[in-house]
Amino acid sequence: MSLDSQALALAEQVSAAAAAGTPIAIQGSGSKAFYGRHTGDALQALDMTTYQGIVSYEPTELVVTVAAGTSLETLDAALAEGGQYLGFEPPRFGPGATVGGTVACGLAGPSRPYTGSVRDFILGVKIINGKGEIVRFGGQVIKNVAGYDISRLMAGSLGTLGVILEVSLRLLPRPAVQHTLVHSADAATAIERIAQWARHPYPLSGAVCDGQQLYIRLSGSASGVAAAADAIGGDTLDAAEAQTFWEDLREQRLAFFAGDAPLWRLSLPPATAPLNLPGEWLLDWGGAQRWLRSMADPYTIFDAAKAAGGHASVFRGGDRSGTVFQPLDPPLLALHQRLKSGFDPAGIFNPGRFYPDW
Repeated sequence: MSLDSQALALAEQVSAAAAAGTPIAIQGSGSKAFYGRHTGDALQALDMTTYQGIVSYEPTELVVTVAAGTSLETLDAALAEGGQYLGFEPPRFGPGATVGGTVACGLAGPSRPYTGSVRDFILGVKIINGKGEIVRFGGQVIKNVAGYDISRLMAGSLGTLGVILEVSLRLLPRPAVQHTLVHSADAATAIERIAQWARHPYPLSGAVCDGQQLYIRLSGSASGVAAAADAIGGDTLDAAEAQTFWEDLREQRLAFFAGDAPLWRLSLPPATAPLNLPGEWLLDWGGAQRWLRSMADPYTIFDAAKAAGGHASVFRGGDRSGTVFQPLDPPLLALHQRLKSGFDPAGIFNPGRFYPDW
């Protein structure tokens, strides 16, 4: 069955569900099913795994359009042949992770502060809205990124606004060289050093601190990386070991991520001093993303993140039926609710995935 035929069949399912008021769970490979709230309600599944394929790929234009059910592994292999990659370095968290799920979750890897977020790479999308209509937003050329685009709302929406059918993504050339340096540093020292280095045009592509070691990744031309490495200094990590480290960080396979305590994700201004919260910390994104394993009261963590100018979420573990994302102030919550009702007037897409009353 062609993609067009599959899209029409999926749209008919959505239209019928909207008419009946039947909630829908949009499903890919399930690699990120742990993420967000778990309502416990039995929802009608909308399987997207067969809606797959690279619709178009223009290496000279640094643009690819891909069906949502396509695996990241398949897409990466095709892009590698063209010497290109997804600059936001998306985590998989399991075999078969799909492009649609990647966009819907809006998660990015270690390079995110230096290359951009998932949202920054979206040029356009084709979706099914809550009325069962197939609509397009954005385009397939980079100039469409200049202004705010409705297509970017799909990034991090967790399938609550629509069914992603296809997405057009901006690409980056693969860097010629990668080099990882290691410094001994606690969290406070690491934050200070990263802030210093950020003032220079160094080709940074990763900066993470586990409280004892600060890892710095440089990516780019051989001459640019060599000059930056000389300026920054530190011990050089073996290339194979470095590749494993950054992949294990991205996929949360490091020892830090193992354990029973809830795993929190805090997004903060990168130069924020270490927060006085109990638990174990891992600083990523040059300090802008901080992972915390803690049994502290959730609202203690929410309040601390907000006071520091950021926000927090319970990424893994904890009570998934409660509040897992930073509570929104009333005006912002009202805006989100208006967006939800505009895209999904019957409220059938992944109800309760973000907030209990949404």
